[in-house]
Amino acid sequence: MTIIDLLWLFIIISSLQPIVRQRILEAQRMRAFRALERRRGSRVIGLIHRQERMSLLGFPIVRYIDIEDSEQVLRAIQLTDPQVPIDLILHTPGGLVLAAEQIAEALKRHPARVTVFVPHYAMSGGTLIALAADEIVMAENAVLGPVDPQLGQAPAASIVRVLELKPIAEIDDQTIIQADIAAKALRQVERTVRGLLEGRMSDEAAAALARALTSGQWTHDYPISVAEARELGLPVSTEMPPEVTELMALYPQTAQRRPSVEYIPLPYHPAPARPERPGRGGGA
Repeated sequence: MTIIDLLWLFIIISSLQPIVRQRILEAQRMRAFRALERRRGSRVIGLIHRQERMSLLGFPIVRYIDIEDSEQVLRAIQLTDPQVPIDLILHTPGGLVLAAEQIAEALKRHPARVTVFVPHYAMSGGTLIALAADEIVMAENAVLGPVDPQLGQAPAASIVRVLELKPIAEIDDQTIIQADIAAKALRQVERTVRGLLEGRMSDEAAAALARALTSGQWTHDYPISVAEARELGLPVSTEMPPEVTELMALYPQTAQRRPSVEYIPLPYHPAPARPERPGRGGGA
């Protein structure tokens, strides 16, 4: 075998290595899904978004909830017997309201128990989906977020506020049109949230929670902690199964040239303090 042959062999193996690694990772994920399903007697669905990179250009692409996601989740729900519980592992910054509402409504209609696991964060549309669950299980440091609608780069509530702050004669027609659309969006999302909460709390509590999450009283990226979610009346638990945390390790961020976070990936336990060594030299 010549040097040229060895070079070609190296190129072929190098090109196949990412594919083989991805197949191994996918097999590990399926085994983790099946292990969690067997333990809980449920259908486990993962809606997990990670930042990805273009293979050649290398710039980041942030993934969001889209129509393809809703189609896949709805298909998984359709393949699940009405008597089988559903566990949804949710890790997302949000996304299209239409897609999130479709997923939430489908989960709401599922007759068996629905549990949503939030190991890190489920913002915006992710929170909307979580509201459809019978129980939300969050890691102690995980967060949810407001579900107030956004029009382009601006919150709908802020656009409506313009009409309150300025005389109508001083507002241009385009802003008035946007404010009208924004008001409709606020009403629609609030009605959706109230519908998802129906039957899980009183009408008054559902209405108050829907207003709090959709009115724009917080910025759209405001983190709602476990304690605050409970204060709002959400059925939140922190009994996160270790299998969910382990599963998230099988969805690594795209590799960078230098990792931004580094640590020894082993569990640490308290260790006895070492006795201090006596100092050298003469004492006082």
